[in-house]
Amino acid sequence: MKATARAHTNIALIKYWGKRDRSLILPMNNSLSLTLDGFYTETTVEFHDYLTADVFYLNNDCITGKAYQRVTSFLDRVREKAGRTDVYAEVHSVNHVPTAAGLASSASGFAALAAAASKAIGMQLNNQELSVLTRQGSGSACRSVYGGFVEWEKGLKEDGSDSHAIPIAPANHWDIRVAAAVMSSDAKKILSREGMERTVNTSSFYPSWVESIPTDLITIKKGIMHKDFEKVGSIAEVNCLRMHATTLAAHPPFTYWQSTTFLIMEAVRDLRSSGVPAYFTIDAGPNVKVLYLPEDEETVQHKLRSIAGVRDVIVSKPGQGISYV
Repeated sequence: MKATARAHTNIALIKYWGKRDRSLILPMNNSLSLTLDGFYTETTVEFHDYLTADVFYLNNDCITGKAYQRVTSFLDRVREKAGRTDVYAEVHSVNHVPTAAGLASSASGFAALAAAASKAIGMQLNNQELSVLTRQGSGSACRSVYGGFVEWEKGLKEDGSDSHAIPIAPANHWDIRVAAAVMSSDAKKILSREGMERTVNTSSFYPSWVESIPTDLITIKKGIMHKDFEKVGSIAEVNCLRMHATTLAAHPPFTYWQSTTFLIMEAVRDLRSSGVPAYFTIDAGPNVKVLYLPEDEETVQHKLRSIAGVRDVIVSKPGQGISYV
């Protein structure tokens, strides 16, 4: 029983921030993302009768501690769903994404794990079923099941069966680019789960953030369908700023941004002032993702690489969903 799957990261244009159910990872709001071809995780899962516990290797290192517990807890869900609680897995994962730096490594990681594990144990899940399962490992990972533009529907049922991703437009619908300006690959001091919980419980800005989401979703989906870059970019940027504002109103307040984050944001605004349409978005980390059109690639890359503190600029196009190797 062995399978290998590849999953790409996604960048949320309408953010997921906050859970209504921590155990099942059910979100407070719908979100919308673009799957990226530039960052991915490839994972091989093999179940063995002779193992007495799961074994997890990440980038050839044997992993223990909290990261291991998170993986084996998810594998327990896979075993329970498959009715095979008598077998354990050897997991080998190669992460082509800086881990825990706000570049959605958990999204590609758990999407690849869910796809490989469910197939290796003998389940034949359709994409919707796989998205529901994947969500229980990492919320944003459920969107990485699909390529292109993807919406994660929060659902209404208590069991989470209607909380899954749905495709909005395929990867070949629109050739837009996303440049990840990387200034830090260090792990975050406040993990996303902790940050979300603190924000939901203490931020006075949080209720208005949730109330703004439906309007943002309607507008950005119209922009995607009509390939209106200004509409998509401006909504994504404003949505990002509103989300991060909720962390500043939390108790105690916190932010994922660094000084270079601000420099990149200002550089993107300078590009727009000079006539180059470009917009930024930032997940739970310091690194900034810049949306732009293919004809402006040289200008955008040059601008980003000239900023002090930017170590690398990695360009992505719209990426594909789950694939099996």
